[in-house]
Amino acid sequence: MENQKAKWIKFSFVVSIILLMVKFYSYYITNSTAILTDALESIVNVVAASFASYSIYLSSQPKDANHPYGHGKIEFFSAGIEGVLIMLAGIFIIYQAIYNFFIPNELEMLLEGMALVGFSGLINGVLGMKLKKEGKRLNSLTLEASGKHLMTDTLTSFVLIIGVGIIYFTRIYVLDSILSILFSLYILYSGYFLVRKSVAGLMDEADPQAVRQVVEVLNKERKAEWIDIHNMRVQQYGGDKHVDLHLTLPYYFELRQVHEEVEKVEESLERSFEGDMEVFIHSDPCIPEKCCHYCQMISCPVREFEMNTRIIWTANNMSKNQKHYHDITDDEKHFKL
Repeated sequence: MENQKAKWIKFSFVVSIILLMVKFYSYYITNSTAILTDALESIVNVVAASFASYSIYLSSQPKDANHPYGHGKIEFFSAGIEGVLIMLAGIFIIYQAIYNFFIPNELEMLLEGMALVGFSGLINGVLGMKLKKEGKRLNSLTLEASGKHLMTDTLTSFVLIIGVGIIYFTRIYVLDSILSILFSLYILYSGYFLVRKSVAGLMDEADPQAVRQVVEVLNKERKAEWIDIHNMRVQQYGGDKHVDLHLTLPYYFELRQVHEEVEKVEESLERSFEGDMEVFIHSDPCIPEKCCHYCQMISCPVREFEMNTRIIWTANNMSKNQKHYHDITDDEKHFKL
């Protein structure tokens, strides 16, 4: 998996360098500040791709004494660096656009410049869609962030072509600066979005998608002996997942039986996801007067009350630090038999 990540990010790096030269040549022959915005964003692509290559290498290293959870968090840092670079490029472009608003450049060879920008945008679009797809498949935030960035670059390139075309036909050259500022605001927004996602990952903010995936697997593999699962926490570090949860089992189970059920939960998660999966399970005994009402072990030898409620496992009730009988009231049931 890590080899595939490295292959795509290195390919992205080579393509970014080639397109960087194409876009700066386009700016050189046109003198357009709007086209300069596209060229400067390509510098970000090159720097981001080089840092991403290192982050993917580092995230593939096994956990060690200093990093017991592995090195996957570097991908959040990589995405954050890319976001900051994008925002810095946006700020510089705004400065250049305001400068050219008062001291305008004479624009030349706009048709040739538009053709070069269009070619670059098309290549970035194809590569961006592929990186985004591979990032989701390989659970790589770095690849996904790079893909989104390139797709954003494609969008701005083609809108830029429309804007430069308007300038070419109307000869209103002040539109060059106005267009540059509008693009810069969009670039700042996309950079902020990446930084926000990076900070969320570094601060271990809950990842709804990762939690939802684990909930779906546990519902699919659910056994009658697993009376409930609660206090569940899911962390996604690059392609690796870390899951902590409490598993309620019949109180009369022997230690060997408890161990077997814990292993079943672990195996059901490990075989359902690519990458490393680390699962920590704390086993709890059931409380008959509380748990019998929703326990699905029909043949339980010590049942004290009939089952009258089936609780549907959700991200909400599995994340709470309490057994599921707390969620059952006389007025509201998840499912009343």
